[in-house]
Amino acid sequence: MRVLFTGGSGKAGRHVVAYLAAAGHRVLNIDRVPLRHPGVMDLMADITDQGQMFSVMSGYAAGDELDAGQGQRVFDAVVHFAAIPSLMLASDTETWRVNVMGTYNVLEAAVKMGVRKIVIASSETTYGVCFSDGLTDPAYLPLDEDYPINPMDSYGLSKKVNEVTAAGFQRRSGADIYALRIGNVMEPSDYARFPDFARDPGSRRRITFSYVDARDLGQIVDLCLRKDGLGFQVFNACNDTNSVPQPNDELLRRFFPNVPLKRPVGPNESLLSNAKIREVLGFSERHNWRDELPRV
Repeated sequence: MRVLFTGGSGKAGRHVVAYLAAAGHRVLNIDRVPLRHPGVMDLMADITDQGQMFSVMSGYAAGDELDAGQGQRVFDAVVHFAAIPSLMLASDTETWRVNVMGTYNVLEAAVKMGVRKIVIASSETTYGVCFSDGLTDPAYLPLDEDYPINPMDSYGLSKKVNEVTAAGFQRRSGADIYALRIGNVMEPSDYARFPDFARDPGSRRRITFSYVDARDLGQIVDLCLRKDGLGFQVFNACNDTNSVPQPNDELLRRFFPNVPLKRPVGPNESLLSNAKIREVLGFSERHNWRDELPRV
């Protein structure tokens, strides 16, 4: 597929772009800084500029497309990761402006240009636990896609609004638009930090102890691109297990003693449920931290 990818130079994006390129997709990276990944063209553009988004949606994915003399073509898919990626990296108003208006611009340009497959980066922060003011108990665990999300912070709110916007554009266009509630992203160098998580599991409470390997996130995005006909969907994007070695009965007793379980969970099963991506998309993790850590 010809894939336009926004934010491919970021921590998550660079691994996902590499995965998609290795899987045979032709990827155009739209970012404000270049990625310089072999076989991937970089194009500098600003998602908060509506005109630029319409322009890039009808652009070339690589220089050799000029040779065909077929003009500029609509992309087969758009993957939208570009954003201010966390709370407290910019002012609340700037986080809202970039994330909400940027996503609207990307979705509108993609839909109006005729793109039929769009994947956007939402966030686990939409569940309202991660960036709450004070320690918040979720309504139930494990967190699944049916949960009534209720963030209070500018970042989580921006992602909730983006899901609503995506659903509206899907209704308007009939395209497939999938929102990924991405967990705490870990790249290979991050596994050196996991012994600290084991010693202080409470440091991972706000993200319900979950994580996603950036390379496995690449697989999840690729599976989304290959799965047609689902309309608008939300998927949790995380690995199978928690990021700490303590079993769930201990974690629940220590950190969530008043939170009911919606269903039984395995001893180390992720409390941010990835059951839907396994059952609907066929996800099978390849990079569990327990296998990665000895090689750090």
